[in-house]
Amino acid sequence: MVLAFSGWNDAGSAASSAAEYLDQSWSAAPFATIDAEEFFDFTAIRPSIELTQSGERRISWPSTTFSIAEGALEGRDLILVRGVEPQLKWRAFTETILGVAEDLGASMIVTFGALLADVPHTRPTVVYGSSSGGSAELDDLEPSTYEGPTGIIGVIHSACSVAGIPYASLWAAVPTYVPGAASPKAALALLKRLRDLLGAEFETDELQRESQEYVRQVDAYVEEDPETVEFIAELERHYDANHEASPEQLVAEVEQFLRQRGDH
Repeated sequence: MVLAFSGWNDAGSAASSAAEYLDQSWSAAPFATIDAEEFFDFTAIRPSIELTQSGERRISWPSTTFSIAEGALEGRDLILVRGVEPQLKWRAFTETILGVAEDLGASMIVTFGALLADVPHTRPTVVYGSSSGGSAELDDLEPSTYEGPTGIIGVIHSACSVAGIPYASLWAAVPTYVPGAASPKAALALLKRLRDLLGAEFETDELQRESQEYVRQVDAYVEEDPETVEFIAELERHYDANHEASPEQLVAEVEQFLRQRGDH
């Protein structure tokens, strides 16, 4: 089961975009939703009005959708869970998620997240992974030692531990100097990490093209700002000198991001 929520855990919309791309690539079939009524403050996340093809007005509510991609993982089914991070009743919401996972016999839960970090957009996206262990596929991922504010993903991880369901958490780093821009490059990095983790096969050509265009657009956005250009050059030098961030550095980035978000 792969989960992604827009909102607090989703810098650059990378996590939600990665899950959406999987959904479309595998033509996953939706089979259930969680009613938003109990879990959202609609004055904070408002429903929207849409027009149908016949011209009728329809209310679209925030929701959490379950979809299945049959045989996606070497004959095994993959369940995708996509939605907006709820504001209310997190424990009940988490119980619902895990109830579906247990009913369907999910062998593992993987969550996507994305954080703002001091990384250059011109280099490969850094992805940090942690896990609960308990599965051969998770042996290369260290357990998280984070303490501090958390989002719905952290609550789900805790519930997985209690229920004995192995889980992995994947976080992609998005540059701090383009915080409002969607990052297909970070979404692509999450998908590549998932592919390595689960041995999943899916086409990423479209997302690779979008990632290249993203780099070009960010280049154009920052080129008129000498301070940002120099800042990026400094980040590039640091990245190249270290080649890849150590697990300890990545953990520190994730923990700093979560604590800062918890202050707001």
